[in-house]
Amino acid sequence: MLTPFNPDILWELDLHLQPSVLDSFALLSGQLNTLNKVLKHEKTPLLRNQVIIPLVLSPDRDEEIMRQTEGRVPVFSHEVVPDHLRTKPDPEVEEQEKQLITDAARISPDAAQKQIQSLNKMCSNLLEKISKEERESESGGLRQNKQTFNPADTNALVAAVAFGKGLSNRRPPGSGASVQSGQPGAGAIIAGASGMQQVPMTGAPAQQQPMLAGVQMAPAGQPGKMPSGIKTNIKSASMHPYQR
Repeated sequence: MLTPFNPDILWELDLHLQPSVLDSFALLSGQLNTLNKVLKHEKTPLLRNQVIIPLVLSPDRDEEIMRQTEGRVPVFSHEVVPDHLRTKPDPEVEEQEKQLITDAARISPDAAQKQIQSLNKMCSNLLEKISKEERESESGGLRQNKQTFNPADTNALVAAVAFGKGLSNRRPPGSGASVQSGQPGAGAIIAGASGMQQVPMTGAPAQQQPMLAGVQMAPAGQPGKMPSGIKTNIKSASMHPYQR
């Protein structure tokens, strides 16, 4: 701001005494330093946090005010000041407030106390319903998000079914013994299947035991029994008790 005045000041140096000019500059410099100290003090609030309004009303268009108000207030004139700088409510609102105050003064203390209690009860019921709804929604969300399975067990089961991971190759003792005992004579059993004979036994036909090359076979349900396929062939080759 001092740049346009520099030629004038330099021209007036010859007309005024130099000490008075220096005193004026010293006073101006001191005031600027004081202002800077006040603004830089830690207890001084920031200017951008303060509400600044123009103190001069003007009917002319103000671009800065228009920019600050995002185009809502183009001018700060006598027409907009009552609306934007109002410290009292609108006349209609003020009239309604007076009417409410008058109606409240007509109610007796007992009736007012009953109305207050009724209003408090309604508010309490409303708050209880709201809190209950919030609790139910929270519990429902927890139930939906609760995990009902163990991921480790699920992965182990899928790996065991799909890839056989973790399964043992050992067989049950009974099946292993029967296979081992039947391995040396397996060929003889299959080869002599056609030469099997039935030995009649006293009792029901279901208790008959087949003979394989003179060796009595083990009854069903005991270790070392013959395979189911051969057993089926034995039954089909046996004579039906009612056949003539």
